[in-house]
Amino acid sequence: MTDRNTPLDFSYETQPARIVFRPGAAVSATPDEAARLGLRRVLVVCGSRGEGTARTVADALGEACAGLHAEARMHVPVEVADRAVEAARAAGADGCVAVGGGSAIGLGKAIALRTGLPLIAVPSTYSGSEMTPVWGLTEHGAKRTGRDPAVQPRSVVYDPELTLSLPVPLTVTSGVNALAHAVEALYAPDASPLVSLMAEEGVRAMTQALPLVAAAPDDLDARGRALYGAWLCGACLGATTMGLHHKLCHVLGGTFGLPHAETHTVVLPYALAYNAPAAPPAVTALSRALGGADDVPHALWALAGSLGAPRGLAELGLKETDLAVAAEQAAGQPYPNPREVTVDGVLALLTAAYQGREPSVDA
Repeated sequence: MTDRNTPLDFSYETQPARIVFRPGAAVSATPDEAARLGLRRVLVVCGSRGEGTARTVADALGEACAGLHAEARMHVPVEVADRAVEAARAAGADGCVAVGGGSAIGLGKAIALRTGLPLIAVPSTYSGSEMTPVWGLTEHGAKRTGRDPAVQPRSVVYDPELTLSLPVPLTVTSGVNALAHAVEALYAPDASPLVSLMAEEGVRAMTQALPLVAAAPDDLDARGRALYGAWLCGACLGATTMGLHHKLCHVLGGTFGLPHAETHTVVLPYALAYNAPAAPPAVTALSRALGGADDVPHALWALAGSLGAPRGLAELGLKETDLAVAAEQAAGQPYPNPREVTVDGVLALLTAAYQGREPSVDA
């Protein structure tokens, strides 16, 4: 929804991805998508937890599958990427199919970045990585990210049935991770009316679906609506520039090894509370998506907590002595953000997130 008093002035670039969304699509549509792209020898990549699902997809590909590589790891360590690239080359692969969450898709992107092979994504979580040209690699304790059209999946196969086995705790944190993409898109410097509409609808769909999934994990319709929300939120991330929230989570994950989705879940309400005074239109849109919530950071914090998500960074293994180091690293990286990023400001944000106390908007 645009403000009639604000002149329209924006740029928007569509991402070249084809979307297939239906139950059972992982098996029924993935071979068709590979054939549509002219692929005859694809390497299927996944993590150890999702190997069973990936094998089902590999079997469906039949002779078009050149092998299965089940070594994806969180934050894509560079040595893991090296082995995957070598596996793709050794198999003579002409494409890659990534099956799983952000780690698997991230590994597929690493292969695409280094080899130029086209990538098909079959997500089983709500990470949203499949809708972006963003890649990430972790080396020597630091995570670096970049954007390259080569890593944008050419096809994305969304199958709600794949998410049925995702435990509720992972469902919740993965879903809130998706919300973070939409939240930051609403105050990104390269936001546009279309992205803002997708972000608001994505937040609405995800926040309505998560309680339903938590109450009935086998509810395929609720799972599908959450996946729909994740698609919209991921598309927002792919079309805009990341701010403080994502950069801070990259520091916490890459430097301190905190789990990806859980870290996003804990940090989001505090990062939003930090930025809220400088981003009133974003807060207004989020309030609409959340049914008219008066205090949006608190509403997100309360929703995640009510669904059993971790509340504080201490629960995730961060040490209190790490807070100052993380604040220095996050404030020392140049990136756009609606509010000035200072060491003291980030340290206060991190301290609140470490303790898990209620987020407070401080103008």
